[in-house]
Amino acid sequence: MVTFPVIGVVGGGQLARMMAGPAVELGLELHVLAEGPDVSAVAAVAHAEVGDYRDPQTLRAFAAGVDVVTFDHEHVPGELLEELAAEGVAIHPSPAALQHAQDKLVMRRAVEELGLPNPRWSAVSTAAEVEAFAAGTGWPVVLKTPRGGYDGKGVLVLRDASGMAAADGWFTGGDLLVEQFVPFSRELSVLVARRPSGEAVTWPVVESIQVDSVCDEVIAPAPELPVEVADAVTAAALLLAERLDVTGVMAVELFETPGSGAGYLVNELAMRPHNSGHWTMDGAVTGQFEQHLRAVLDLPLGATDAVGTHTVMKNVLGGANTDIYAGYQSAMSSGPSAKVHFYGKDVRPGRKIGHVNALAGPGEPLSAVRARATRVAAILRDGTDVPSADQE
Repeated sequence: MVTFPVIGVVGGGQLARMMAGPAVELGLELHVLAEGPDVSAVAAVAHAEVGDYRDPQTLRAFAAGVDVVTFDHEHVPGELLEELAAEGVAIHPSPAALQHAQDKLVMRRAVEELGLPNPRWSAVSTAAEVEAFAAGTGWPVVLKTPRGGYDGKGVLVLRDASGMAAADGWFTGGDLLVEQFVPFSRELSVLVARRPSGEAVTWPVVESIQVDSVCDEVIAPAPELPVEVADAVTAAALLLAERLDVTGVMAVELFETPGSGAGYLVNELAMRPHNSGHWTMDGAVTGQFEQHLRAVLDLPLGATDAVGTHTVMKNVLGGANTDIYAGYQSAMSSGPSAKVHFYGKDVRPGRKIGHVNALAGPGEPLSAVRARATRVAAILRDGTDVPSADQE
């Protein structure tokens, strides 16, 4: 009997859930350490256990039953992962690599040491140090907690010195990160996958559109991106993956800054499959979730070519419609070529509950693809049809 390896995923969110399909297709066994019995991945995998990933004995027992450990999120304490790695547990990405996604100060130092373009930044621990930094860069500035922030959480834009009152309670003794406010033209992202033996590949650079600090839409590839910027961003992602010894999928989020320096600045790193890569599930030869599984097992990586001229990913956030399935009739008839991915979550206003991928047909303009993705997502969110002259 052929024995296939067992992959353990710490965290039971939608990223773990979306690894389940590719794992089944590859004949791999997926085990998930879930935060609760009702989180996204539990219904999608055959082996899920509920436990606290911060508890050493729980995590150690989970790791003992799998061949490799990987992650749905970056919140597992680094010192605990280091202990497990010292005991011989295969962890991908490694604790040394993962810290660059766990701590923004560590990330900023690494980007600087590699000579890649950072915003101006500093570690600060007092309001006076923030004001001194702003005196050198000019207001506004951005204050960030080094750990735990996502989707705009742990981020505070300070427009001028009078705004410092909003930072009351932020200074608790540890260092915070302050950065210059970057006047960027748009946000970009590039995914890179790397396996332990060193092979690395990237997908096309995409444009990521944020609404209220949450990813709303991704356009792949980024339209009208200068070739020299795309090449530089891709080279930066490969350099980061190599020098930080990344294993698995990593997202490099960037600001496009035309007319200045390299034309981009590094924003953040995510060392796991990422929202900006969901388009690859339908729009690339190899999707990010299959690629992540290949990479952590040190299997040859799949081709990352786009399968069409453009793919648009539109997030579905919780809205008026609490019965998502009831919206499928209208949504799917409105956009038969659109692909719906639902995360199995209870609907709450503003919560990410799924996404829609729409691919360009032959000769179809990008505007029509975006309209289709937006229309299908809106129907799912609101539960009502949206008449449109360009319905398929």
